[in-house]
Amino acid sequence: MDQEEVEIDDSLYSRQRYVLGDSAMKQMANSAILIYGMGGLGIEIAKNIALAGVKNLTIQDCKLAEIQDLGTQFFLREEDVGKNRAEASSSRLAELNPYVSLSALKTGLDCDSDLSYLARYQCVILTEAPLKVQICVNNFCRQQTPQIKFISADVFGVCCGAFCDFGDNFEITDLDGEEPKEIFIEKISKGKPGVVSCFKNKMHGFDTGDHVTFREINGMTALNGWTCQIKVLSPYTFEICDTTGEEFAPYKHGGIARQVKVSQNASFKSLEQEILNPSLLIPDLCRFEAPANIHLGFLALHRFNEKFKRFPKAWCVEDSSNLVSLAKGLNTELTNKVTTIDEDLLNVLSYTNTGCLSPLCAALGGFVAQEGIKAVTGKFTPLKQWLYLDCRDVINKEEAATPDMFTPRHDRYDAQRICLGQRKCEELAKLRLFMVGCGAIGCEMLKNYALLGIGQKDRGCITITDNDLIEKSNLNRQFLFRPSDIQKPKSTTAAVAVLQINPVCPQTEDRFYNDAFFENQDVVVNALDNIEARRYVDSRCVTNQRALLESGTLGTKGHVQVIIPHLTESYSSQSDPSDESVPYCTLKSFPANIEHCIQWARDKFESSFAVKPDLFNKFWKQNGQVTEVIQKLKNGQSLDGAVQVSKMAANRRATWCQCVQLARLKFQKYFNHKAKHLLHVFPLDTKMQDGSLFWQSPKRPPIPQEFNIQNPVHFQFVVSTARLYAGVFNNPVSSKRILTDESVSKPMDDTTGSGDDLLDAANRLQASLNEDKVTHVLSPMNPVEFEKDDDTNGHIDFISTAANLRGAMYNIESIDRLQAKRIAGRIVPAIATTTATVSGLVTIELIKLLDKLPLEVYKNAFLNLALPVIVLSEPGQVEKTVIKEGLTTTMWDRWEVHGTADFTLQQFLQYFKDKYGLEVTMVSHGVKMVYVPFMPGHKKRLPQQMVKLLKPSSGQLYMDLIINLEGNEDDDIACPPVRYYFGNLTIQDCKLAEIQDLGTQFFLREEDVGKNRAEASSSRLAELNPYMSLSALKTGLYCDSDLSYLARYQIVFVFLVCDIDSGTIESPDLCEQLLQTTDPSNKMLSPYTFEICDTTGEEFAFYKHGGIDRQVKVSHNALFLSRHYTLLNKYICRHVKQMEHPIL
Repeated sequence: MDQEEVEIDDSLYSRQRYVLGDSAMKQMANSAILIYGMGGLGIEIAKNIALAGVKNLTIQDCKLAEIQDLGTQFFLREEDVGKNRAEASSSRLAELNPYVSLSALKTGLDCDSDLSYLARYQCVILTEAPLKVQICVNNFCRQQTPQIKFISADVFGVCCGAFCDFGDNFEITDLDGEEPKEIFIEKISKGKPGVVSCFKNKMHGFDTGDHVTFREINGMTALNGWTCQIKVLSPYTFEICDTTGEEFAPYKHGGIARQVKVSQNASFKSLEQEILNPSLLIPDLCRFEAPANIHLGFLALHRFNEKFKRFPKAWCVEDSSNLVSLAKGLNTELTNKVTTIDEDLLNVLSYTNTGCLSPLCAALGGFVAQEGIKAVTGKFTPLKQWLYLDCRDVINKEEAATPDMFTPRHDRYDAQRICLGQRKCEELAKLRLFMVGCGAIGCEMLKNYALLGIGQKDRGCITITDNDLIEKSNLNRQFLFRPSDIQKPKSTTAAVAVLQINPVCPQTEDRFYNDAFFENQDVVVNALDNIEARRYVDSRCVTNQRALLESGTLGTKGHVQVIIPHLTESYSSQSDPSDESVPYCTLKSFPANIEHCIQWARDKFESSFAVKPDLFNKFWKQNGQVTEVIQKLKNGQSLDGAVQVSKMAANRRATWCQCVQLARLKFQKYFNHKAKHLLHVFPLDTKMQDGSLFWQSPKRPPIPQEFNIQNPVHFQFVVSTARLYAGVFNNPVSSKRILTDESVSKPMDDTTGSGDDLLDAANRLQASLNEDKVTHVLSPMNPVEFEKDDDTNGHIDFISTAANLRGAMYNIESIDRLQAKRIAGRIVPAIATTTATVSGLVTIELIKLLDKLPLEVYKNAFLNLALPVIVLSEPGQVEKTVIKEGLTTTMWDRWEVHGTADFTLQQFLQYFKDKYGLEVTMVSHGVKMVYVPFMPGHKKRLPQQMVKLLKPSSGQLYMDLIINLEGNEDDDIACPPVRYYFGNLTIQDCKLAEIQDLGTQFFLREEDVGKNRAEASSSRLAELNPYMSLSALKTGLYCDSDLSYLARYQIVFVFLVCDIDSGTIESPDLCEQLLQTTDPSNKMLSPYTFEICDTTGEEFAFYKHGGIDRQVKVSHNALFLSRHYTLLNKYICRHVKQMEHPIL
C-alpha cells in the first residue's frame, strides 16, 4: 500500500505520540480496519480505534438494535431500537475523530459470503460471529498478499476471549515501546568476550540478547559506533564481543553504552490450527486452568449453536448439562487436552452466555483495539494467540440457586440482569458513588456506570469532581468530550454527556467534601493522574472507612488496586521508589545527559519569566514610591529583594529591538561566557588528588558556542527569548525579520560599583529615573505561567532550543522539540486503549463490592498492553499491629471518645487507662501538641476542659487526635487515630420557614421566611452556650433514608404527628426503622418492670431480698429532628437503642 505523507496534529495526538511514536502514527493514518458486530464489544473496539486515528474505519453489522443492547452499546439510544446497529452508531462514532473516514455496512457474514471486499483492509476484527465464519474469514485473510491481520473476540456473559493471527511473517519494529536504556561505563576488559562494568555500580537494566552501541570511549576507541549483542552477567556487568584483537586498545576512561531497538519477526498459526492446540495467556495464576476451560467452553457454545440453532437459554439447567457433555466430547479432540474440566465454570458460562457485562466489554475492547493498532503499525508485541478472562465472582452464589432472580424483564438491563441478578441491579441503582477526576479514566468509568444504571434510583447518586478545563489534547482519549466543549469544565460537561448514554443516571458535583460527605458515600473511585492527590483521597477514605477503587495508566501500562476497610492495605501502604534527585552542581555546571539540560532550561524559564517578574511586582506593591526606596537604600536600610529588583529595572527593555538585543546577550552569557569561565577555573588538563583527570565521564568539558545566525537553533533561541521578554516587559512583538547586530554589547552601567550592594541598587534605580523612563521601567511586569500545550506562546521553543544549545556546549546528543516538550512538561503518555481496559477491570471490582466478599475474590491488576501482559492478584492484606496481648489494631481502626462541655484532659487520659490499661504519653492535633508530660506547663493542662484546649470552630462536632500509649520498654505505642466528640447538638429539618412559623418558633425572624428552618435558627441557638458545638442539617428524613449517620449520637428526638383522618402516627415505618437502628441494651416492659442483662450465669446467685436500682447519668450527644406536614398532635418516641448508649 502506498504511504501518503501525513502531518500529525500534535494538539490532538500529543499524548498518544509519546506512546506510539511518529512512525507508527503515520502508518496507522494510512491504514484501513474493518470491525464486524456492533454490540457492546464491537462498539468498544471501534471507539478506541477511532480515537487512535486510523485512516479508514468500517463497521459492519446485519443485526437490528434491541432494547437490551442499550445496556452495553453506548452509542445506541432508545429511538434506535429496530434500526441497524452499525448504521445507528455510525454518526456518533464519526464525531470522535475528524481525521478518521468512517463507513457502515449493513450486510451479514456467513460461509457463503463473497469476502473479496475484505482485501482493501489491513486488519479484520470479528465479534459475534459463528466459529465457522471466523475460520472462513481467517483462511481468506491468510491467502491474501500481503496477508491480512485477523482478530476475533467475543463476550459471553461473565466470560470473554480474543484470538490473534497476524500471518506467517509479521515484523515487530519495537517489542515493548520503552525508551532505549543508556548507561555510563566504568571499565571494559580485554577478553574473549570482553566484559563491560557500569559506572559506580549503577544497574544497566539490559537483558540477554539486547543489542547495544557505544560512544565516547577513550582508549578502546574501536568500540565507538560498534553495535553488538550482549549477555548479562549481573545487574552491573555484561559481556560483549571479543576485545582481544589488536584493533581494541586498552580501555582508559569514559564511554556510554546505549540500547539499540532491533526489529523481530513473529510467526502465527491459523485459527483452525490453534483451536486444537491453543497458545494461552494466563492472567490469573491462582486460576491457572481457567483459560483452558473457557476455551473449551467457547468451543462447546459454538457446537451447541450449530446443533440446536441457538445458544443455551439463560439459567437453564438442561441446556447447561448438554453444554458440559459437549465440552467433554470436544476435549477428546484437542491436541492439548484440558486435564481437569471445571464443570462449575462451564455451568456459569452456559447460564450467562446470552447476557453481557459492559465492564467486561470495556476491558476486552481496550485490549483488542490495541492488538488492532499493533496489526497495522508493527509497534509492540502481539498476543500469541489467545486471551481469556472471566469475572464469575460477580455472581452471588446464594442467589444462583434461585434462577428467577436472573430472568429477563425486557428492558435495557436484561443482558446485565442475566449475569448479576435483579437484586444487584437494584443495589447498583441505589449506589452512592464519588469519583475524583474526570479525565481519560474518568470518562470511561462514567460510561460504565451509566450502562450499569448506577445512581438512578432513590438515594443513588454519582458525584464527580474535577477542577480542570477541557483541552484539545484531551479529545484523543476522553471520548465524552467534543471540540465544542474545549475550555469547558470537565466534570459538568461529562455529567451532561453521559446522560445521553442513560438518561436516568443522575450526575452531580458538590462543593464541599467534608467527613459527612464521605460517610454518606458507598464507594469512592479515583481517576487521578498524580500521586499526591491519590494519597490525599486515600487518607480521607481511611479516616472515614470507605472503600476506594484506585487505578492509573502510563502509556500502555495500567494498574488497578482494590482498597476495602478492615480487609486490605491502603494506597499509601506501599510507595514507589522516589526519583533520584539531581545534584545542583550537575545541573549548573556538569550536565551528563539531555534531561539535565532540559531541567536547566526549565529552571531558567521559571527564574527569568516567572519568579523575577513576580518578585518585581511584589516589591513595588509593598514599598511604594521609588524615591523613598532610593533614599532608604542610601541610608543603609535593607529591603528584601531590592538588589535583584534594581538589576531588573536597569535591564528592562522598552522596545522589541531592545528585547532582541537582550536575548542575544543571554545567548552569549549562557553558552559562551559560562563555558569559558568554567574552563578557566578547571582547565582541560586538571587532575584530581588521586591523579585521575577531572574532565572524564560523566563530567564533560564545555565547548564555548559561537553565535551563528544561519544556525536555526541559535536563531530560534533568540526569537523565543525575545518574545518572552517582550511579553514580560509589556512590549509589542514586531513581525519584521530579525537582523542581529554582531556588534551589540551589554549596555554600560553609568554608576560605578561601590562595593556596597544597597548603594549600588540605589544608584541603578536613580539611573532609571534620570533616563526619563520611570513610567515604563517601574510599571508592573507580566509573569509568565508555563504552558506546554500552547504551541504559539514560545515556551517550548525556548526550552527546547536552550536545552539543545546547552547540550551542544557539553557534547550531548540533541533531541527534537516533541521530546523536549514531553520531558519539560512532564507529560504522561496516554492512549485510549489502556484507559478502557483499566476502567473495565475497576468496574468489575466495583460490582464485587456489593457482596462483601472474602479477600481472595478481589483482584488487583497490573497490565502492559505492549507486551501484552495482564496479571491479576489478590490485594495485600491489611497489616495488624499488636498493642498488647488481646488488643490488635489496623490502619482502618478508629477509637472514639464522647465528651461533654465539662470533659477535662484528665478525664480523657483516664478513659484510655480504664479501657486499655495503658498510660497516654502524648496527645496531638495536627501539628499542635495538646499534651506531652515532660513539656513545661503541660501537666497544668490536666484539669482544663478539652473544649478550651482544642478550641473547636462553631458547629464542629469532633476533632481527630493522635495519641501514643506507654509501651513496655520505654517505647511509645502508636495507636489508631482518636475521634473526640464534643458535647454536640445537631438540629435537622428539610422545611423552609413560613410566616406562620414566627408565632411558635422564637429563633426565626421575618427575614428568615423562605430559608431552611434549621439553618436559620442555628446561629441564634449557638449563642446560648459557648461550650456547645452546634450544627444544622438541611436534609429530610424518610423511610428509605440512609440512617447510618445517626450512629454518632447518643440521644435522638424525633417529632412526628398524627394524621387527622386516620389518627395514626404519620410514619410508623420510619419510627420502626429508627428504633431498629441498634439493638436495645435494656428494654422497658411496663411502668413496673424492665429487662436487664443475662442473669443465668454461675456468677449470679439466686435473688433473696432488698436492693436498689439507681439511674446512671451518662453524657450524650443529641440530635433533634422535626417533621411537620398537615399534622396536629406531637408524639415523642423514646427507646433505648442497640448500641451501648443511644436513646431515641
